[in-house]
Amino acid sequence: MSRLIATLIGPLGFLVRQKRNDNMLQAGERVPDISVPDQEGNAISLADFSGKKVALYFYPKDNTPTCTEQACSLRDGTAQLLKKGIVVVGVSADSTTRHRNFIRKFSLPFPLLADVDHHLIDAFGVWGEKQLFGRKYMGIHRTTFLINEDGTIAHVITKVDAAHHAAQILQTWGL
Repeated sequence: MSRLIATLIGPLGFLVRQKRNDNMLQAGERVPDISVPDQEGNAISLADFSGKKVALYFYPKDNTPTCTEQACSLRDGTAQLLKKGIVVVGVSADSTTRHRNFIRKFSLPFPLLADVDHHLIDAFGVWGEKQLFGRKYMGIHRTTFLINEDGTIAHVITKVDAAHHAAQILQTWGL
């Protein structure tokens, strides 16, 4: 049922307008060394992925149509991404319990970080004003940071194609 809803509503993701946050990290900058819990409550830091390419994707909320579509695209493209040496890590402000359920429900093969206190969200500058159907509100801007093996940002994807995000990551990285 959730996939049906995602299929029907997912294309409406383009209606959400995000006001660019001037504090957002950019290509060439080093990623902050901040630890937040994964879905199991284990403290994870981006330094744990040193020596690997990382696709760090920030998304608004588990089990919402566009977020589910994006996560499933990454799930389905995991083999291709891993073949190119890219590890996927998701981040939202959802709890570890919500992340565990989301991972279980959609068989996601990558960790989701529970940034309930907004440590990573704020450090990467992805929290800001959004607008949907004329209503303004604060939320996480759907953004993916492609991080090199040395911990610097290679690319920032702000116009995420949720349905084809794995392919978008490979194309952006030129792999």
